[in-house]
Amino acid sequence: MKSPKRPEKYEVPSWDYIYGLCIQVTDQIRRSKYKPDLIVAVSRGGWIPGRVLSDILEMPKVATIKVEYYEDIYKTRSKPEITQPLPIDISGKRVLLVDDIADSGRSLELVKNHLLGRGAADVKTCTLYHKPWSVVIPDFTGRKTDAWVCFPHEIFETMRKIHMKLKKQEKTRKEIERKLLSMGIKPPLVRKFLSQVQRSTKN
Repeated sequence: MKSPKRPEKYEVPSWDYIYGLCIQVTDQIRRSKYKPDLIVAVSRGGWIPGRVLSDILEMPKVATIKVEYYEDIYKTRSKPEITQPLPIDISGKRVLLVDDIADSGRSLELVKNHLLGRGAADVKTCTLYHKPWSVVIPDFTGRKTDAWVCFPHEIFETMRKIHMKLKKQEKTRKEIERKLLSMGIKPPLVRKFLSQVQRSTKN
């Protein structure tokens, strides 16, 4: 299932910017007086913000649940699916549910309802970014954007998907390089990626 057709826009935040958003949302959590018993990070996007929030909030209890929804850039499945369930008992617990972004919001909605169904006393959602069209407005969030966010922990994954798409359109290496650079990906990373692609095609 393709997401609603929108112009393709990209945002490529740095690690420092991501850390700044983590600080921003932890400040919101503290001001709200919400005191969760544990963090549940949505795999894989929630791993890094979940770990940083765990550090800043001095909350060592972090669990993971995996949801699969996106198949490609701007392309989703018909609905999100939990593919790795939560491995711990959360009955009566206050849970901070963390992901890097609320895009459609369907994954957050699914997991929040799942956690409540598992007996959580309360679930608050937290993302670094959210989209204007998300069906879930996170309780704590850093930045609203309508762009595709290429996080620093998934740059090569994003480049691989764009490369495959453009190769199918018979674009040249130079055209692909220009596209990746135009998104805001740093030149050394683009060169590293393209050299890896070149080596793999020779093997």
